[in-house]
Amino acid sequence: MSLESAALSRVKPSATLAADQKARELKAAGRNVISLAAGEPDFDTPDNIKEAAIKAIRDGKTKYTTVDGIPELKEAIVAKFKRENGLTYKASQVNVSPGGKPVIWNAMIATLNPGDEVVIPTPYWVSYWDIVRLAGGTPVAAPTTAEAGFKLSPAGLEAAITPKTRWLFLNSPSNPSGAAYTAAELKALAEVLKRHPQVWILTDDMYEHLVFGDFEFATIAQVAPELYDRTLTMNGVSKAYAMTGWRIGYAAGPEPLIKLMAKVMSQTTSNPSSISQWAAVEALNGPQDFIKPNAKLFEQRRDLVVSMLNQANGIQCPTPEGAFYVYPSVAGLLGKTAPSGKTITSDEEFAGELLDAEGVAVVFGAAFGLSPFFRISYATSNAALEDACTRIQRFCGDLK
Repeated sequence: MSLESAALSRVKPSATLAADQKARELKAAGRNVISLAAGEPDFDTPDNIKEAAIKAIRDGKTKYTTVDGIPELKEAIVAKFKRENGLTYKASQVNVSPGGKPVIWNAMIATLNPGDEVVIPTPYWVSYWDIVRLAGGTPVAAPTTAEAGFKLSPAGLEAAITPKTRWLFLNSPSNPSGAAYTAAELKALAEVLKRHPQVWILTDDMYEHLVFGDFEFATIAQVAPELYDRTLTMNGVSKAYAMTGWRIGYAAGPEPLIKLMAKVMSQTTSNPSSISQWAAVEALNGPQDFIKPNAKLFEQRRDLVVSMLNQANGIQCPTPEGAFYVYPSVAGLLGKTAPSGKTITSDEEFAGELLDAEGVAVVFGAAFGLSPFFRISYATSNAALEDACTRIQRFCGDLK
C-alpha cells in the first residue's frame, strides 16, 4: 500500500526548485556551477524594511495575529492598490498569506469542486498547474506561441472556456516568459470573459514593478471594472522588495471569497509571520525610490542575456517586456549530439546535457507546459550572466 495520498500523486515536485537544488548539490561537491534556475532577486532587502522587522521584535509584536493579516498591513495594501492601480478595496476585501503560493492555494481549495476547470495560458509558472490538481480541479492549457509574444489571444481564451470553467489564471509580467499584457490586450480578453459570467479571474501581478522601457503595467480589474466582482488581484513583496524569504503574499477581491480564504487559513497555516507582516507594512508604506533603479538594472541584464543567447547556434530568444526571465527556443538544437554522445531530443535533455557539460543550471520548458524552450532567470550578477551565456554559446557550438 502506497504511503502517498491520491491527491498528492496528482502533482509533481517543483521543477524550478529541483533544478536549483541540483545546482546547489553540485556546487557543494566542488563543481563550478552557475545556477540560473531560481527566480529570486540578488539584491538585499532594503535596510528600512529590516529595521521595521527588528523594531517589531523589540516591541514584542511576536504573537499570533488576525489569521489573514494585521489591520495595519491590510490598510497598507488598500493604499497600495489605490495609489498604484486605481483600485478601491476595503480592508475586509484583503487577504494576507504566507507567500504567493498560499494565496493561490487558499483561493483554489476554497472554491474548486471535482470537475471544475481552470484555464491556464502556457507557458505557465510551474505551481499553477499542480496547485489546481492538488485542490481537486482540472487544469486546462490555453497555448500561446513565441510569435504572439507568449500572450493569450481572445480566440485562444474563448476556445479554452467550457461550461465547467471556474477560473482563468493571468500572470503579467509572466514567469517564465517575461511577457506582459498591455491595457488594450487585457480589455480584449475582458470582452471574452464578459460573455462567460461563471469564470473568475486570478491575476498574478507579482512582477508588476519589473517592466522595461516605456511599457506601462495594467491589471485586469483596473481596465475592465465590470470584472471587479469576480477578480482576485494577487501581488506580494517578494520580487519588488527583495523579500523572498520573508514569505508574504497578498490579494484583494470580493469579500465572500476573502472570507472563504481566511476560513482555509484558520485550519491550515494560521497567520503569516507577525514579524514579516510588520516588515511588509514598511515595504509598502515606506520609500519606493529604489524600485525603478533596480528595474533598470534588470533591464540591462535582460538586454545582455538576450543578445548573448541570440548569438548561440540554434537558440532563438525573444525580448520580454518584464519580470527577470527569458524563455528561449531550442528547436534548432533538437536532433543534435551533445559532447557526451547523447542525442538531444527534448528541452529537458538539453537542460541536463548543458548542466553536465558546462555547469549551467536552467529549467526545461516542458515544466512550464510549452516545449521546446528553457527558462533562464537573470536575477544574478552581470559577471555570472556573461560567464553562463558564454558557456551556453560554447555548448551549442560543440553540438554536432
